Amino acid sequence: MSGRLSPDQVAQYVRDGYVVYDKPALSEPMFKRLFDIFEEDLAQFGYDGLDVIHFRDSRLLDIVLSEEVLDLVEPVVGPDIGLWSTHFIAKQPRVGKATPWHEDSSYWKGRVSTMAGICTIWLALDRTNRENGCMAVLPGTHDNGFSDYVPVDETKNIFSSEIDPAKLDKSNAVYLELEPNHCSLHEGRIIHGADANTSDFRRAGYTIRFFPTTSKVFPEQNQGHKIWLARGVDRAGNHYEN
Repeated sequence: MSGRLSPDQVAQYVRDGYVVYDKPALSEPMFKRLFDIFEEDLAQFGYDGLDVIHFRDSRLLDIVLSEEVLDLVEPVVGPDIGLWSTHFIAKQPRVGKATPWHEDSSYWKGRVSTMAGICTIWLALDRTNRENGCMAVLPGTHDNGFSDYVPVDETKNIFSSEIDPAKLDKSNAVYLELEPNHCSLHEGRIIHGADANTSDFRRAGYTIRFFPTTSKVFPEQNQGHKIWLARGVDRAGNHYEN
């Protein structure tokens, strides 16, 4: 198996549901190209128009399907990899809303046969830290993926619900502070969130999500959604973009 993660990093990911890759994820020319594309797309589509951005900006496919990126996820996803989604996530200085504690899997329920194996790369475009609302994770919470949710104030949060605080222990939260072009990887079921950006600095990142092709993506539950075969072969009869 090819891969850029060490055995210890893979073991941490399996155990804790996340790992930090504390070195450049992309070559400098590729990162500069990604950053420039982000700035162009942000100017064109705004902060709220950057989900599944690769559907509209095909230049991103050369980056997200590159050997550099796929070698990061293969050790934890496996050799047969599908591209699930990407999203430029940017929080403006002072006004960026909080991201409530949640599991990505709770938003994908019924769309994929299993949540196991879905991996998100969170690639920092700006420096991310506690002050500007870096992501935090609760290690080891990737064994379920479908917690109980309650409503939350949307004027202060980017989602309309959050995991029931009465059933959430945040005492061991780990805040993932990243330099530009460094990244974290997290499992699709892990509980995570982020504080509001109260700093004078933007917080921008690019999430790239992959799934093992042994998982079936249900077309009837994914109208208009596109997936790509990133590496290896399909194992579940999925339909991919060319």
